[in-house]
Amino acid sequence: MDKEKIIVTSALPYANGPIHLGHLSGAYLPADIYVRYKRLIGSNIIFICGSDEHGVPITITADKEGITPKEVIDRFHNINKQAFEQFGMSFDIYSRTSLPIHHETSKEFFLNFYNQGILNEKKSLQFYDEKAKMFLPDRYVEGTCPNCGNEQARSDECENCGALYDPADLKNPKSKITGQTPVLKETSHYFFPLGKYQSRLEEYVAQMSKKYGWKDNVLQYCRGWFKDGLQDRAITRDLDWGVQVPLDDAQGKVLYVWFEAVLGYISATKELSRIKGDENLWKKYWQDTNTKYVAFIGKDNIVFHTIIFPSMLMAWNDANTDKYVLPQNVPANEFLNFEGKKFSKSRNWGIDVIDFLKLFPADPLRYCLAANLPENRDTDFYWKEFQSRNNGELADILGNFVNRTFTFVHKHFDGKVPEKGELKPIDQEILNLLSGYPKKVSDLFEKYKIKDGVAEIMNLARAGNKYFNDSEPWKSVKSDKEQCATTINLSLQIIYTLAEMFYPVIPFSAEKLFKMLNAAPTDWFKSGEANLKAGHVLNKAEILFTKIEDSVIEKQMSQLGSTSETPQETEKFEEITIDDFLKVQLRTAEIVSAEKVAKSDKLLKLKVNLGFEQRQIIAGIGKSFQPEDLVGKKVIMVANLKPAKLMGLESQGMILAVEGSDGKLSLLQVDGSIKPGTRAR
Repeated sequence: MDKEKIIVTSALPYANGPIHLGHLSGAYLPADIYVRYKRLIGSNIIFICGSDEHGVPITITADKEGITPKEVIDRFHNINKQAFEQFGMSFDIYSRTSLPIHHETSKEFFLNFYNQGILNEKKSLQFYDEKAKMFLPDRYVEGTCPNCGNEQARSDECENCGALYDPADLKNPKSKITGQTPVLKETSHYFFPLGKYQSRLEEYVAQMSKKYGWKDNVLQYCRGWFKDGLQDRAITRDLDWGVQVPLDDAQGKVLYVWFEAVLGYISATKELSRIKGDENLWKKYWQDTNTKYVAFIGKDNIVFHTIIFPSMLMAWNDANTDKYVLPQNVPANEFLNFEGKKFSKSRNWGIDVIDFLKLFPADPLRYCLAANLPENRDTDFYWKEFQSRNNGELADILGNFVNRTFTFVHKHFDGKVPEKGELKPIDQEILNLLSGYPKKVSDLFEKYKIKDGVAEIMNLARAGNKYFNDSEPWKSVKSDKEQCATTINLSLQIIYTLAEMFYPVIPFSAEKLFKMLNAAPTDWFKSGEANLKAGHVLNKAEILFTKIEDSVIEKQMSQLGSTSETPQETEKFEEITIDDFLKVQLRTAEIVSAEKVAKSDKLLKLKVNLGFEQRQIIAGIGKSFQPEDLVGKKVIMVANLKPAKLMGLESQGMILAVEGSDGKLSLLQVDGSIKPGTRAR
């Protein structure tokens, strides 16, 4: 097979906290398995990652702790770098966006666009915190949505109803930094004309998808953005911490993180070039049209890697002879939750990678996550499932098969691979199965179906165990030594193939297996053959996996949700009169039909019966309920709420729900005997 030249990137983790298991499942483990597999088949591949180290959250953390932003990023860069190393991530480089080489690269792109004349400078009103003496990013302003009344809306967007609005329209704005009411202050910024590239981006996504099979979740996300129409996007912001805008009249402005962070893949490859002593190495990958670029990310980063970064590369390529390659595929994963809930640092819900690896080896975690990757839908990590996969699959299936085979060969064949004799049907059957495995797993990995590939490899271990059991070598060693030798020979060939197949998934254990086999990895596509010759000397067996006791798991589960944080102050409410309350018409309504709203994973379109009429309600409950589960439920709705437009659909009321600590919603329901239209008092 010709050696492919490939760049693989994983999304740059933000250096404002330690990575957790959800991060691994989204962008890192799938990429590492793919890269390790590609190296085994001889591909010319580089694996690039690093810390994303700019932005407001880092400055806020620094202010709270009374330290500098650099101290914050140094701490978390090192914590995460260590966690990745212990987890077995095989990056060629783990760089940083605070390095001079990244600042130089980012400024080069900005100036290139500026000199092309494609950037638009615009003035706008933005919220400014006079106490903190800083302009506030969207996420640090909270107020009441002018559309639906949600009291936790951001400055320009409401996550509850999906409405977009001018910051000046936000009601009761508050700074999340100081709690003060911010003022609107004029500022100017440079904008990238994303809409200018929409038709080319649509064509690019369509071509890549048709040729390389992009995942449906990625395509749906892109189509949603295209349907809404791409708009100019600010690429600068008012802040001290970050890549300074390289213009004389832009003091106090930095490049927006979304713009410069993706350029970290290029700057990291430049750093790798310097480390290797080949200044042009990065060009041989990034600026060679034959290079295949694959970007592994979580679904929250889809827009940056399928629309924004490609548009930036298109803009560069339009004006330069040295042209960059665009992503050939962006196999984004959904989210991994923890015990049925979202990871939450404040609620002590979840576990960071660095802490997990103090308790357990990396390989059981790698296997458990790989076997349950959120490739097409959100999945969950459960402590009990982790224990079950470690004990029942790694130890009882793979580990047991390896141990009993090695024990047998050292006891009865002097620790050497025995000569196989005449094959019986059971032997030929397992050989036929074995010979097809490299291609079977390879086909799945090439299509980024990592979870399915891992399942198939474990199925080979199951088949090996069954073959060993059905062949009964403990009997044939007494009655037919030649047949016993055949069983052990073929069992060892299976183990050799398992070592190769499992190497991308559980590399530390696979290395132990190769040591026990006294052999090195072979050509991936020949690993299903009889590669261990008769007479080959084997080493002693090692325990590959230790079982995890119930008490260990119960201890971890008992610590979930416990926190030593200082309780928050009691909430204070603005008082209303009984007359104010009586203005609100709360009525019982029966849900007649429900369906998802296109382009939204949160909004559902409901038809409800009020007894005297039917209404349409657009409700932001899609992440907590499936439409089919809502039909027939009797709920409480605000019947006299002024109609509002959400995603172009009219909503004629609001249903009431309660949000739990896990972020999931519960509807306020009434007894089935209550008639629709009955007023709640």
